[in-house]
Amino acid sequence: MLGRISTLALAAGLAFGAAPWSQALAAPSQAQVAAAAKAVQPKVIAWRRDIHEHPELGNQEVRTSALIAKELKALGLEVRENVGKTGVVGILRGGKPGKVVALRADMDALPVEEKTGLPFASKATATWEGRTVPVMHACGHDTHVAMLLGAATVLAGMKKDIKGTVVFVFQPAEEGPQAGEEGGAKLMIRDGALDNPKVDAIFGVHIGPADAHLLNYRPEGFYASSDRITITVKGKQTHGARPWAGVDMASVAADIIQAMNQIAARQVDVGASPSVLTIAVINMGMRQNIIPEDLKMEGTMRTFSKARHDDLIAKAQKAVASIGDRYGAKAEAVFSQPYPVTYNDPALSKWVKSSLEKASPGKVDDNAALVTGAEDFSLYAEKVPAVFVQLGGRKADVPAATAPANHSPFFDVDEAAFETGVKAEVFMALDYLEKK
Repeated sequence: MLGRISTLALAAGLAFGAAPWSQALAAPSQAQVAAAAKAVQPKVIAWRRDIHEHPELGNQEVRTSALIAKELKALGLEVRENVGKTGVVGILRGGKPGKVVALRADMDALPVEEKTGLPFASKATATWEGRTVPVMHACGHDTHVAMLLGAATVLAGMKKDIKGTVVFVFQPAEEGPQAGEEGGAKLMIRDGALDNPKVDAIFGVHIGPADAHLLNYRPEGFYASSDRITITVKGKQTHGARPWAGVDMASVAADIIQAMNQIAARQVDVGASPSVLTIAVINMGMRQNIIPEDLKMEGTMRTFSKARHDDLIAKAQKAVASIGDRYGAKAEAVFSQPYPVTYNDPALSKWVKSSLEKASPGKVDDNAALVTGAEDFSLYAEKVPAVFVQLGGRKADVPAATAPANHSPFFDVDEAAFETGVKAEVFMALDYLEKK
């Protein structure tokens, strides 16, 4: 299927390149962009289904990056591979001098067993932190890659009329690398994804379960900062029939979880600044009648201010250590792999609304609620002005109240929304390059 899609993309690129507007003096019109996005939609769907069926975890996106590089080269773009390990950067230099704008998509999947029942559902497995796990595109990164390839196809067909340069950033490991590795936006930036040419602004789109075709965002802080929590406890092993002879790790784990919940709900003002402490992984024991010596717990912290961030870390570390002391164990909480708050440049946020209205008239909300999810797109936004936008992808026959959220094994989207996503990316890029 990979070869067939590549052939289709090449044909599409040649067709767009021969289009009448390639010889025009003016910038591509709204109607021309809409027509080109509609024309590439079947290929976007094919790319998405192919990538969805063959998902890859962070820093393992070898097949996905090969597909991307092949498609970008077929469109005549300059292509840099192995950026940030498995990342790909495509460069489209327009026919006129101007600024440089970047569009970013993430490529990695999650260790989730798919339960959608789709004909192209994933059956893949991979190794993650020493375990064999099922793999699924449960966060929509397959759609992000497909939409950005679609945008690249549309813009490549308008190359002569583009004023400036468009950089397409396909990034691995947005969900975070496995323990002991580096990855994601941090390595992409380190490897020059925003340099040569020097990027002036960057835009990103993330699909979710909101109403299909809705584009929403907010200026300034939008997505929360994120820290990985790793809690380790060293106790004393004993027989399950004699818990008093050792350290009851199940009780330790229960107390730590209760303490995290109590801190998040009772020790900080969540009305002043939203924050979340979640424990999602508990590993201990090998047999039903042995209380083990070791306990490891993992989770995540989400905050929107440095003061709250630092306060929660101090409270959590103090609580974990004191619980360990109470049981006669040594307990420690470590916070790592931080993502900062995803910050949308205020001036750019105000400006970009008109571009998004072209993509989805009447369905743009520039005052979206804060999102406790996190994004390492935030690291690009620390380097250059940026705007991150959400695209609604909920199917019409799925009630909003029960729509599977990102990271659910049932997560799926309305493929018709891809056309809106492609238009949004194209209009943001073209309009920014024409912006005085």
